[in-house]
Amino acid sequence: MVIFPNCKINLGLHIVSRRNDGFHDLETIFYPVQWLDALEIIHGDNIATEASFSGIPIPGKSADNICLKAWQLLKNDFPGLPPVQMHLHKHIPAGAGLGGGSADGAFMLILLNKKFKLGISNEQLIRYSLQLGSDCPFFIINQPCYATGRGEILTPVTLDLSGYAFLIVNPGIHINTGWAFSKITPAIPGVSLTAVIQQPVETWKDQLANDFETPVFKEYPAVRELKEILYQHGAVYASMTGSGSTVFGLFKKNERPVLPFPAHYLQKWI
Repeated sequence: MVIFPNCKINLGLHIVSRRNDGFHDLETIFYPVQWLDALEIIHGDNIATEASFSGIPIPGKSADNICLKAWQLLKNDFPGLPPVQMHLHKHIPAGAGLGGGSADGAFMLILLNKKFKLGISNEQLIRYSLQLGSDCPFFIINQPCYATGRGEILTPVTLDLSGYAFLIVNPGIHINTGWAFSKITPAIPGVSLTAVIQQPVETWKDQLANDFETPVFKEYPAVRELKEILYQHGAVYASMTGSGSTVFGLFKKNERPVLPFPAHYLQKWI
């Protein structure tokens, strides 16, 4: 059985406070985007649970992959869950602010639940997914959501950007998430994200901000320049997603300019 995990972008991202458990409370709008990985599992006699990979390299040890962690998480509560062989083909760059790893883990839970008829509700899947990572619950819902808490408190919102073309650009710069958080002074924003996204997209440029842009742009000017180029070539709205380094631009549906990015930048029109 095969499933295709998608990525997400953040429309606005504010770090509101630091929690006693070491995490941060945030607020953001998660928006699903159809840049896809491919995840397949098979099972049968004499199979041991293991994983293989292709596509974009994934950092870390194969045995620590989030999809295997998802299988083990369900195995703990469903002892009859059989061993599986998993293959993950990566299209979504890792550590890029797109939530590709979180999506893979969440979709693995969905895939196992469906294939083996475990009867796990969406609410239960969300609780399982939070054990894998703060962004994972979003991919269980996988529709535009206003997110608070660590990102796991999700409220669906009405937001349709199908009238726009997305250009997602990853410059291959690794941003350490811990470093990025250390550069933020948490504060409650003065404008509600849910109010901003109900306004025309053309007004977002001056109102819909990602707190991580300030430290990242200062430390990595190439990321700042990437956003500037998107606006120079007609983007209606452009922003960094997550803690970076990926930047996306929204363009009118019939406009897909050729942008002068270096050859090693990973680009995807959607």
